[in-house]
Amino acid sequence: MNFAPKPVRTKAAHEWLEYLRESEGLGSILAKTEDLVKLKIALKAALFELDLENLAPKIEAGWRSGAQNELYLLVNGASIATRLQQVLPSLINELAKKGVVCTSIKVRLKPAPSAWEIKPRDGRQASQKPTGFNAVARASWESLLDKLAPDSDLHQAVKRLLQSKPK
Repeated sequence: MNFAPKPVRTKAAHEWLEYLRESEGLGSILAKTEDLVKLKIALKAALFELDLENLAPKIEAGWRSGAQNELYLLVNGASIATRLQQVLPSLINELAKKGVVCTSIKVRLKPAPSAWEIKPRDGRQASQKPTGFNAVARASWESLLDKLAPDSDLHQAVKRLLQSKPK
């Protein structure tokens, strides 16, 4: 068999970005992602002006889904949250200078990841797999076999199934 040759890929990255901006569903996702990147850059610059640039990698920023003027900052620890609470008015002013308009900032703690993990069961139960039908299942299949016409394909299939599964 001869298949048509694959087309040569000559698209550059900027052409793909244009495609994403113009497409139906992905354009809005790309726009929101670009907005979050701009917000992260502005937040880092504002924290630098307040001598808190060491906190920038520990903060996740995002807008509240209902109101665009309320900024949420998720942090890992209570000490970081307390420090940010102390400088919120200054942070709002610095963000305004960087072009980010927000009327309020909410600082929240990120939930801690769970410390437990799921382990497989020890013992015979984990290694044993069922080999056949239990009594109820076998009785159900046999009653179905009795109701089917003996010359039908379904009758033959159920019969082979019952023969292949031991008790």
